[in-house]
Amino acid sequence: MKASEIRELSVQQIREELERAQENLFNLRFRWATAQLRDHNVIQAARRDIARLKTVLRERELAGESRNGN
Repeated sequence: MKASEIRELSVQQIREELERAQENLFNLRFRWATAQLRDHNVIQAARRDIARLKTVLRERELAGESRNGN
C-alpha cells in the first residue's frame, strides 16, 4: 500500500489496516520459521507497510497537536 493511498484513509481505517498488517506479519514469520515460506522479501514488504501506516498515523497526531496550540 502506498503512502498516498494511506493518507486518503480515515484514522480508524488506518488503525484497522495496521492491525491486519501486524497479524499478516505474524503469520508470515510463523510460515518462515516452519519453512513454508520461500521468499523472505514478503516479510520485508510487510514490515515496510506497517512502517508506512505508523508514519501516517504519527503525522496526523502531530498535525492535531499543532492545531491545538501545543
